[in-house]
This record gives sequence, C-alpha cells and structure tokens, in this order.
Amino acid sequence: MKSSLLIWFTVVLLALPGRLLADAGKDLSADFNFCGDEIAFSYDSSVYIDYNTPLSQASINEFYNQMEQANFEPVIASLLAYKLKYRPDDWLYYQLIRRTAQKLSPKSENYARYTLYKWFLLCKTGYDATLSISDNKILFYVHSDENIYDIPYHMRNGKQYVCLNYHDYGEIDFKKEVFMPVAIHIPEATHSFSYKVTHLPDFRAADYKEKDLEFNYYQNEYKFKVKINPEVKSLFANYPVTDYQAYFNMPLSSGTYATLIPALKEYMQGMNQRQGVDYLMRFTRYAFLYETDRQNFGKEKRLSPEQTLLYDYSDCEDRSALFFYLVKEIYNLPMIVLAFPQHVTIAVKFDKPVGKPIIYNGNKYSVCEPTPQKEDLSLGELSPDLKKTTYEIAYAYNP
Repeated sequence: MKSSLLIWFTVVLLALPGRLLADAGKDLSADFNFCGDEIAFSYDSSVYIDYNTPLSQASINEFYNQMEQANFEPVIASLLAYKLKYRPDDWLYYQLIRRTAQKLSPKSENYARYTLYKWFLLCKTGYDATLSISDNKILFYVHSDENIYDIPYHMRNGKQYVCLNYHDYGEIDFKKEVFMPVAIHIPEATHSFSYKVTHLPDFRAADYKEKDLEFNYYQNEYKFKVKINPEVKSLFANYPVTDYQAYFNMPLSSGTYATLIPALKEYMQGMNQRQGVDYLMRFTRYAFLYETDRQNFGKEKRLSPEQTLLYDYSDCEDRSALFFYLVKEIYNLPMIVLAFPQHVTIAVKFDKPVGKPIIYNGNKYSVCEPTPQKEDLSLGELSPDLKKTTYEIAYAYNP
C-alpha cells in the first residue's frame, strides 16, 4: 500500500472568500486528497485578492498586479516540488492546479477568479498560457503543439493555443460572440503543454473497487476480478480527443495492471502467439457491453485502456485502444490502426499473416477485430461491410 504524502503549501496570499471577513488575520488551512496523496496548505486570510469587476484587460491587469504583490512564492515552490518528486504528465499536473485553485477560490462562488487562479498558477510554474475574454466569458488557453480535435484553439505569434475550460460553457458561437486576447507577459511562462499521459499515479489500494468481467472463449468461461479506480474518471472527465497514438499508449495504473495482466497471462499459458492474440481479441470483444459515444456520453469521447475497463459501455475506438495495449504489453508485436469513416480496428503483424493481409510499408498485417460485429469474425477476417470501404492508417506501432 502506498503511504500518503503530506505536502504543506505555506500560502500567505489567499483566503476562501466565504470565510474572509469572519477569519481575517487568522492562519487557516485546507486539505484534499489528490491521487492518493494528502495535499494540505495553510494561508493567511488577511491577504485576499478580490475580483468582482467586469471582465476587461484593465481589471485582469490589476488582478495580476495584486497577485504579483502577494507572497505566492511558497505555493509555487510547493507545486514545483510535487512536480519534481512525482513527475506527473502535464494533464495530471493540471488537475492538481485545478484542485488547488478550487480550494483557494471555489469555482461556484466566482468562476472568473477561479479561472484566473488556474491561469496564474499554471503560468508561474512554467507553462505558456493565455486568456481571451468576451463581455461575460473568460477562456483559458495553453500552448500545445499536439493535434486536439474537439475543443477550440487559436494561433498567437505563430503558436497554437488550446482551450482548457471550453467544457464549462458547453457551446459558444464564435461567429456571434467576439473574444479579445488579454495581453500580459509572464516571464516564467515558456513551456508548451503535452496531452500525452505516460504513467498514472500510484493510487492508494483502498481507493480501488473490484469489477467482475467474464467472457466465453470456445465454450470455456473465463472470469476476472479487476481492480479499478473511479478517480480515473474524474481525472479524465474533460480530457479532449487527441491522436490515437496518445490514447493507445496510455498505461494502466499499477493496481489495475496487477489484477488484469497476470490473470490474462495465466489463462493464456500454453497458447502460441496467434492463439494468445485471438484470446485477447475475443476478451476485448465480448467482456464489455457496446454503446456509441453519442449514446454513452452525448459526444465523441475516446477512452484510454484503463477507462475502457472502468466504464460499462465502450465503442470500437475504446476497444481498439484496450486490445492494442494488451497485445503491446504481452507480445509487443507491430500493429497498425485502421480508421474507416465509421469504424476503427487493429491489424497485427505476425511471423506469417492470417487471412487476407493488409499491406503497409511492405509488411503484412492481419486484421484482429476487437469490437462485436454481425458475424463472429476469426483472426484475420475483416467485416464484409468494410471490405470495399476506404480507410487510412491512423497510427503505426513498431517495437
């Protein structure tokens, strides 16, 4: 079991707005759990930065100047210390920024101020982030060079900035509502932001729940008790649609990995490579219920392998991600992602191809369909509905 880390943010800068007047001059503290670590900080409630004026370049400039005058160095140092110790990927580090800002200025009490705290903390810990405002909305962007598909972005000084808080507004008609950039230079804000997730936190063992999975493989029933962590849902609730490479290479958390991968390997003992891949294909195909993203989430949403295990329903992209991960982890074979207009599937490179191969860069790949189809497709078989449909190779993996 992981031991909790107590991180003290000594913050002589802010106070929770609802308690400011009653507790003026007192040292207060707040704490929350973040990915298995107990985060705690103290702050001086006599120092409080108010923001109840209309959104404008001038009012945000004034807010920033007050922040600069406050003693923010301890909280910045603590955030950077966490980052140095645990090396969280940028997306997970941003979730820590969000939780910290929420404790200091609750989102429900003053959304603009909450957003300004996030922006300030992210910039002051090194990320190139910007703001744009309309009459009553504030959008928070971060410089990222990666492909993001379902949220707004804009170009500024030749760099792409992706919106981090668009989900809070639902839909915005940018043709009708004009947003103006806020020009504030922050010397520390130089780094670009990556949406790639290379490792998940070491969650506490007590935070995992057990989920039953089962499927039939050639008249034999296989059952699994996989540990999953519900916190993964909240961490990735607003994660955008990115390239397949980013999703397919997201690892499992240690607790989930330890209850799934060894069990799969044990059941697959004695199987050759093709039989093992066939087993993984059918596990991914039949151990989960199918539902489109529109039915499940009301919008396009790609799930990582861990999220696919978490949710009760998943579609072809989600299952392809899980199957890809399992084959990579257990056999580490070359694979390609076949993206049809309405479907995504995987093809695997064996020593000798199975069925009619897909030729890519002179290599032969065998289709392995991890999503239920009208027919019970075998290894190497492509759905008849797709045989005359064009596709693209969305991602190629070579060990």
